[in-house]
Amino acid sequence: MKYTLYNYWRSSSSWRVRIALEHKRLAYTYVGVPLLEGAQRRDDYAAMNPMRQVPTLVVTDDGGAQHELAQSLAIIEYLDETHPTPPLLPRDPIARARVRQLAEIVNSGIQPHQNTGTLAALAKLGQDGPAWARAFITDGLAAMEAIARRTAGRFLVGDELSIADVCLIPQLFGARRFGADLTNVPTLLRVEEACNALEAFRRAHADVQPDAAAPQQS
Repeated sequence: MKYTLYNYWRSSSSWRVRIALEHKRLAYTYVGVPLLEGAQRRDDYAAMNPMRQVPTLVVTDDGGAQHELAQSLAIIEYLDETHPTPPLLPRDPIARARVRQLAEIVNSGIQPHQNTGTLAALAKLGQDGPAWARAFITDGLAAMEAIARRTAGRFLVGDELSIADVCLIPQLFGARRFGADLTNVPTLLRVEEACNALEAFRRAHADVQPDAAAPQQS
């Protein structure tokens, strides 16, 4: 099985999949998709991902057939089902649902409001895109903090890494980028510190990707 990841260094959705691949110790080919240049809107890319978004994971099976998978959580769950060790979803049904709940706060409640397409649309309407994103980030992280105070051990749900943590780390990066106040989310920051100590998170970090912008361009 071969994996090719079409992604953008600072995309939080792409970042999640990189963490999962690194956590599973799966080798993959990295292909940068320069979103700011509109590469995701090209017809050849749209043929793989009709939503014209990143990430897209191309899975080439042993027979040479290619399968294009999109949407970060769908990709991560595929990886977890095909490579169950180490797991990213707990076996207990309640814990598993809680992990998905936390992940969806990021995936559907926060991230869509800060992506490049949303911000570009807001700019065309004369709206303050960063302020818009910051409000959703603040509310979403506050909700995660309230849940994590009840569920967290070393990580967001107990002591085992999960998809919830995979979603959290890129989102905290985005929160800082948009100037969100993180003083009221100490549980999330404690979990972030635990995650950042892991090699998978260091290797997946946006700043070390081959298409990462220089600091003055970011």
